[in-house]
Amino acid sequence: MDTRKAIALLVQASLILVMSIILVVAAVLTYYVEPALFDKDNEIWYVRDVATDLPDGAHGKQVKYGHLLVSETPTWLGPQALEGFQFTGNNLSCSSCHLEAGTKRGAASWIGATKRYPQFRGRENNMVTIADRINGCVERSMNGMALPVDSKQMMAIVAYMEWLDAGIPKDTVGYFTGLGEVSYARIKADPIQGKTIYTSECLVCHGADGAGVWKSDSSAYQYPPLWGQDSYNHGAGMHRVLTAAQFIKANMPWGVATIDNPKLTDAEAIHVAAYINSFERPVKTDVQNDFPELTLKPMSTPYGPWADDFSADQHKYGPFQPIADYYLTTYGITKTK
Repeated sequence: MDTRKAIALLVQASLILVMSIILVVAAVLTYYVEPALFDKDNEIWYVRDVATDLPDGAHGKQVKYGHLLVSETPTWLGPQALEGFQFTGNNLSCSSCHLEAGTKRGAASWIGATKRYPQFRGRENNMVTIADRINGCVERSMNGMALPVDSKQMMAIVAYMEWLDAGIPKDTVGYFTGLGEVSYARIKADPIQGKTIYTSECLVCHGADGAGVWKSDSSAYQYPPLWGQDSYNHGAGMHRVLTAAQFIKANMPWGVATIDNPKLTDAEAIHVAAYINSFERPVKTDVQNDFPELTLKPMSTPYGPWADDFSADQHKYGPFQPIADYYLTTYGITKTK
């Protein structure tokens, strides 16, 4: 080998060595900055689908069962379930409100829910778990009785929620949280105006009598009842006009509105929520024990007692701004609903 060729090979080997050192240093620095990138189990998070993304084995079966419970609730936990498994008192499904099996943004999505619990809740004036929160819905929106927290049904529902949350980035949790926003300004919710809006925008799915529409196989509602004995009871959050308006604006009419592109105005959503909640529905017992610290009670809660002297009618229909002003001035508390 001549000298010139030897020098060329030496230079080439040196360059390879230098590049290798640079790559190693870069990898070490990246590991310290973002170690999750080196986790073999780390995946890019996305909204999972039980039809295609279920894990294998027992865990996958549990998640699938949880999805079944929240999607076909009357069959598995409600009036149509076998004796001893009838926990919900109406034929609503959990997904009647938590749309698209809890994955729809603006419809009280469950995505990120298990990351937010335990949390303090004013209704109980205490820290509550995700199981406590689920049972709150079972007892109020579903007009039923609480599931044992160690039951296979409760554990399956929680497993489904945890599966939705697995790997979700911290900065994404808030994106899916809650309902839409509604500015209540100084208007009073008007059921008469609400009836007009309901007739043009809601009646086609929920019916003139608000009784909803059953699926063709009669196992559950395609469109849920909005009042009457098969709907949520008067202790449910949806019985608060402002909460219902937030849901309605972000999601209704179904298939048309989204949280980013609503069809109804704030006032229209508030009026139609007032109309829906002007009808009779099941009565929950012991609601007087809700919100032991009364200043934490949402101002649009339609049943007393309250930490103020506003009338029951104003708490139900507004105008809400004077109530909000009172709590801010008197208690230093900012009310949003």
